[in-house]
Formats: sequence, structure tokens, C-alpha cells
Amino acid sequence: MPSFFTRHGDKIISVALTLFIAAALVFVVELTVRGSFQATLDFFRQPFRPSWATVALIALLFWLLDAVFGRAHNGVLIVAPLLLLLAVVNHQKAFYLGDPLYPTDFLYSRQIIELLPLLVRDRPWTAAGIVLGITVLIAALVWGWRTLRRRLPRLKPRARLWRLAAALPALLFFGSLMDYASFSWVRDRLQIVPMMWDQRENYASNGFAIAFALNVPMAKVSAPVGYDEKAIQAIQSPVHGVTMPGERPDIIMVMSESFWDPTRLPNVSISPDPMPTVRANSSGYSFSPEFGGMTANVEFEALTGFSNAFLPYGSIPYQQYIRAPMPTLANFLKQEGYETRAVHPFAGWFWNRKPVYEAFGFEHFSSEENLPYLEKRGPLASDAALTEQIIKEADATRAPLFMFAVSLQNHGPYEPGRYWDATHTVSTDIPEKSMQSVLSYAEGVSDADKGLARLMEWAKSRDRRTIIAFFGDHLPPLGQPYIDTGYLKDMVPPKREPLKDLLQHRETPLVVWSNRDGPIQNIGTVSPAYLPSILLGEAGIKHPYYTGVLSEMRKRFPVVDRHVLMGADGSETADWSRAKEVAPDVSRLRLLQYDAMFGKKFGTDRFFPKPRQDVLPLG
Repeated sequence: MPSFFTRHGDKIISVALTLFIAAALVFVVELTVRGSFQATLDFFRQPFRPSWATVALIALLFWLLDAVFGRAHNGVLIVAPLLLLLAVVNHQKAFYLGDPLYPTDFLYSRQIIELLPLLVRDRPWTAAGIVLGITVLIAALVWGWRTLRRRLPRLKPRARLWRLAAALPALLFFGSLMDYASFSWVRDRLQIVPMMWDQRENYASNGFAIAFALNVPMAKVSAPVGYDEKAIQAIQSPVHGVTMPGERPDIIMVMSESFWDPTRLPNVSISPDPMPTVRANSSGYSFSPEFGGMTANVEFEALTGFSNAFLPYGSIPYQQYIRAPMPTLANFLKQEGYETRAVHPFAGWFWNRKPVYEAFGFEHFSSEENLPYLEKRGPLASDAALTEQIIKEADATRAPLFMFAVSLQNHGPYEPGRYWDATHTVSTDIPEKSMQSVLSYAEGVSDADKGLARLMEWAKSRDRRTIIAFFGDHLPPLGQPYIDTGYLKDMVPPKREPLKDLLQHRETPLVVWSNRDGPIQNIGTVSPAYLPSILLGEAGIKHPYYTGVLSEMRKRFPVVDRHVLMGADGSETADWSRAKEVAPDVSRLRLLQYDAMFGKKFGTDRFFPKPRQDVLPLG
């Protein structure tokens, strides 16, 4: 009688080969992502890591695709190139931005493509290598599909059926485990531990494939513990209703691209001072929720008074959550008779700004599509030209004005020789290329500072009271100069570090100034979400949320970050979001934000009142 192996030997060999290929692929992917052979070995050897669960997952995916296409190991030709490409992209993103690759990153792939010319200017050989690699990969895929696939053994209907029967239910079950917001006994037994509060550790512990899958449900925002109508009704504001001053000032916010003080770089001397206007009128610092990019997340806070700290790690509200009108500074001021305008000298689709600004309440959005030609300085529209456009639009407005402008000129990368007519000098002992990059960046800072000086000069000549807020969205993506000067150990800082280090790596200069009173001083370091509170307070406007709840929160915690709270006395509360009990002020703000953005709007009438009936809409 034939032995079991004789009767089923081909199946056993096929299964073993599939598992071996899956294990080899997972190993190569983790090696690419981690950049360390030892760390990859540790991932496989340590029993509390889900390495072998990942191998099983990939093998099941192979079998499913084999069943679909009818040939053994066909799934390898599809899954392996795709997974390796994602691993390479993850490695590059982590290297330059400090964050792993998320599924939501593909929502703004068009933005990355649009910025490729700038990246090519800065790193031509890297760009050439990427193009060559993609070309080789595509050629290999085409060759593999047309040549190797023909040599793969065809599967009989019965073999296809058992693969489908084994793989499909298992994969569907695995997919059900990816809801990180709920506990799963099976997931726990598989050593898969979602660490959504620390994505670097999440990817390191769970591996690239599973961590990436865990982030797929990111668009779903779970209600905070205790959220219901009673909890919202229990929240009280020290301000009841809206009160407007007799004279309604114009309010102009300028978010300056990557604006930061380059003199903070150690062992670097820049002459003359690149930011004398900002230094002379300093109000404090904005504590950016991002480093080196993700401008839209900073905008979100500055325009809504809501915090990224209460949203899933890695999420992009502009891309994922804003689909309808919601409470914002622009919507409120428009309801009170203001004309609301936004200006950004780049494409309106970038960061999904056009529909987002419409939902935010901006009546006019001047973008690359409808702006007149703005003179460039370097490869991008100059800050000087943008400033003149702001002035032009403000002068043409009769009603009180709220304007939000986002500059572009000093967007990275900062290639050497960006400005042929540089007006600054940099003295340092770092390598020439890094020194030239610092010079390019400092020249852009100087132009932004001059733009603010011009705006203030114009405002001083106006009869109408004008309030200007000027701040940087995040530190610049300088890259190698950070390492060469000793400012950072790597291209980007860790997301989680002591508060004193976070302040060094997240603070950008903040100026809040009016043509009647000059700069507001001693604001300190604040999250961008507090800017609506600060601006309305300076304008003499009272509002239940912005100058009520939000102002009270600022007195307790002027910085709210997903990893740390900074108290008014400078104290540090690390990992607050993982604590069993959260400070009442923080809990109230999180409940109100969820209610307004995703919930049942229990508090909308009280905290975001409807327009006053005595204010006529703009014609």
C-alpha cells in the first residue's frame, strides 16, 4: 500500500515550498525596513514577535492568488514585488521623515509626484537610482509574468478549490482581527499587539506587513470612553454665547513654510541675522505637531482649534475626515459678517485644500489655478510676491476680513546654490554641501521675514485695526546638516522624547501683532490649536468654545501632543493618552472635538452657535 508521502508528496512539497518562499520574503522585507541583519534575526527568534504569523499570512495570500490565477506559486509573482516595493518606500520615508509608511500615505501620492522636480534638483543621483530601480522592477515583472508564469504548473480544479477553501476564510478571519480598537483573544495569542500610540514601535514589534494592515482601519475614529449626550451637556463654558466688538478688526494669518530659526544650529554663524523682524516682535513659539512635513496637519489645528492628538496616529484630517462643513475659525467669522479668504500659490488640489477650504468656510481661495503670475525666487513663488497678493486682496475688501495665507518659497529640499544672489553668509566647519544647504535655507527664512516686515509696514498705514499672526508650520527637512552640526543624531528626531528635546525639535517662531498695539508678548509655547483662541481674544471677540473652553484648556496645558502634555508651569506629562485617567480638561476637549467632527453634534448649538440674526450675509 502506498505510503502517505507517496500519495501526497507533491502536495507536501508544494506547501513546504510556499512556506519557505513566504519566510524568505518576510525576512527580506524586514531586512529592508529595519536596515539591520541582527534586528531582523531578532524579529524571527524572539517568541513574542508575530514573525511566523506574518509568514503564515503571506503563504495564505500566495495560495489565494494561486487559486484565482490557476497556477502554483503565481501569487509569488504578484505579492513579492509589491511587498518589496512597499518596504523600500517605507525605508525611504522613515529615513527622511521619521515615520513608517501608512496606508493613508497613498491618499497624497499625487502631492509627492508634484514635488519630485524639487527632490531631483536636490538629489539627482538618488532620483536616477530610483527611476532605474523602478524600470528594472517593471521589466522584471513583465518578464516574469510572460515567461516564468508559463512554466508554473497548472492547478487542477480540485487543487484550486482546496487552496481557496483554506486561504479565503483564514484571510477574512485575519482581517477581522485588524480592528485595533477592540480586544482580540486570537490576536493576542498570535503575539500581535497594536501599538497605535507609537508607530515606530508598532512596526518594529509587529513587523511591516502586520503593522501596515493594522493601520488600514485608521479612517475609523472610535468614540472616547464616556461619550454620550449627558457627558457633553455636563461640559460648561465660562463664555455663554457670542459677543462681537464694536470695531471688527481684520485678521490675517500667515503660515510660513518651514519657518524656523536657523541660528539654533550649533557651531553655525549666519550673517546678517536672517529674521530680525520676527525676533524683534516675538510673541512666543508654536509647538508643531509635525517635523519636516505634513503641513496640512498643522493647518488643521490652526484653523479649527482641534488637536491631532485626539486623532489616530498617522492620520491626515484633510484627506480622511473632512467631507462636510464643520466648526472652524473661518466658518464662525463668516457667520459674523467677515469675508473669508485663503491664499496659497500652489495647486488647489494639493493636500485636498480646495474642498477642505470650502468646508471650512472660506468664500474665496486663491491658488495656482486662479492667481496671476507670482514672481519666483528660486524654483517657487516668492514670499515677496505672496505678500503683495495678500495686500492686494485685503485692500479690495470692504467687509471685515479673515485671511489665511500659506507660503511656498522656502519648501524643501534646500539644494546648494538655490539662490544665485544670496545676501547672507554662513560660517561653520561642517562639509561644504551641508553649509550651502544651510545658506539656501537661511536665505529663504530672510525672505519670509522681509515679507512679514512688508505686511506690518502696510498694516501700520491702515485706519482699520489689523491683527497679523505669523508662524512656521514645522522645522525644515534639512536632513544631513542636522547631523553634521550635531543638532540631531539622525535626519529626523524621535516622535517620543523628553519635553526639553521636543521643544527644540518642534518649536517654530510665533508673532501675533496688531497695528494698534504692536506684538502680543509672553504667549509662550503653544500648540497651533490655540491660535483661534489667541486671535479672537486679541480681537475682543468672545466665543463659547474658542475663548471659553479652549482658553481655559490653554491655561492648564498650553501644549497638547499625542505623546506629551506640557503644563502651564512647564511640567511634563508623558504618555498621557495611555493612562487610565486623563486630566478632566483634556477629556472635555477630546469629547467636544469628537462630538463636532464625528459624533451626534450634541454640543453644537451651545459651543458653536448659529449665526446671529442681525448680521446680514455678504453679497
